[in-house]
Amino acid sequence: MHTHDLSAWQHDHQFGAGNESAERSTRLVMWITVAAMVIEIGAGWWFNSMALLADGWHMSSHALAIGLSAFAYAAARRYAHDPRFAFGTWKIEVLGGFASALMLLGVAVLMVVGSIERLLSPSAIHYREAVAVAVLGLVVNLVCARLLGSAHHHGHGHDHGHGHAHHDDHGHAHGSHGHDLNLRSAYLHVVADAATSVLAIAALLGGWFFGWSWLDPMMGIVGAVLVSVWAKGLLKETGKVLLDREMDHPVAAEIREGIETGLAASETRVADLHVWRVGREAYACALTVVTHSPTLSADEVRACFSMHEEIRHSTVEIQRCAS
Repeated sequence: MHTHDLSAWQHDHQFGAGNESAERSTRLVMWITVAAMVIEIGAGWWFNSMALLADGWHMSSHALAIGLSAFAYAAARRYAHDPRFAFGTWKIEVLGGFASALMLLGVAVLMVVGSIERLLSPSAIHYREAVAVAVLGLVVNLVCARLLGSAHHHGHGHDHGHGHAHHDDHGHAHGSHGHDLNLRSAYLHVVADAATSVLAIAALLGGWFFGWSWLDPMMGIVGAVLVSVWAKGLLKETGKVLLDREMDHPVAAEIREGIETGLAASETRVADLHVWRVGREAYACALTVVTHSPTLSADEVRACFSMHEEIRHSTVEIQRCAS
């Protein structure tokens, strides 16, 4: 077994400056969202706007989900040095993102049900007041999105300040692999809120100026579809991490190629390889090689993929063929 100073990496990277900034921003956004939620739900009920009420209840679920994201950060930080977590507590944050995505789907269902009920039983709406509150909700959402966006850029800059320029050299198109999925889930909740606020404003203006009262509940259904699409994408990304489905990542193929090319003279091949993520930009691998070399060592095998600094933990088994 071999580690690239895994304990030191956990201390320096597992809950670094990026996470602290994200936790502070997420907690602040949660309280802002709670305040706006109370205003929108009360106004939606008072002014009889389904779009506004749906936006308010939608925001309530986001307040809960964003609170869950903040809790995930706190839990990951609290147990960061707990030895019972073999590879650290990063997946607590991913689990928070997964739970938030499930909540998004639940909100979408509630929005559809409420909108259908309003289509079947329309009632009068106080458009002027409802529009004013919807605009207020949109402003709050944009402020929250800015806060979370700043936290993302702070964390992104922090993560890339540790000498990982080799990623570009090896053509690693990480895409979302380096993203904070917990922060992304909170950001998606805020963006979904902003989208439903825009739809609510459009619906209310249509009803106010053109008498299209049916537009209010219809926009609730359109908003639910958008939320479902975003939730599906987040479920896919977080689920892949939680289930360790990383063998399609470029680093897995590069490890195999590096070993079989670098040790071609000794007729060595990779018989078994497992790669999984233990951090945003950190992976562990376990592999078995079959070789004709009587002297091949595990360190020689590791040297074939030593340029991949993202491999923080490796276990190498060597099986020797009979001469």
